[in-house]
Amino acid sequence: MDKETYLTFKLGEEFFAVNVANVLEVLEKQEITPVPRAPENILGIINFRGNILPVIDTRQKFNLTGIEADLISILIVFELGPADDRFSVAATADAVKDVIEISQDEIKPIPEMGLSYDTQFIRGAVRREENFILLLETEKVFSPSNAEIVS
Repeated sequence: MDKETYLTFKLGEEFFAVNVANVLEVLEKQEITPVPRAPENILGIINFRGNILPVIDTRQKFNLTGIEADLISILIVFELGPADDRFSVAATADAVKDVIEISQDEIKPIPEMGLSYDTQFIRGAVRREENFILLLETEKVFSPSNAEIVS
């Protein structure tokens, strides 16, 4: 039974998970520089190892209540895209929880009804203890169009 490793994090009261293969680093409190006329879900940019990365407001992306930029304390840096065209982005999180292993047979489909965000972003859900954890389709959530602001 194949298992994959995921990083779990919290946004508001909801738990999400991303495959660790796409995670470069988790950063604490970073200075985010606003960019004029940036798309609504881009908070600004950060310097990460000498590179400029866009910072995606994950709460806004999922239609959750936003918080002030200076209250954001966690950024997850992702490296995404095909091997010959990789790009990096940073995304906000309220808290990083655990690294967990999930087997394919644990992943259940998400019904379309009643979610405030686009279900194309969600691969499925798993139940751990009393919580449901939504598995993100990282490549779809943080698509290259979000990174173009800095190119």
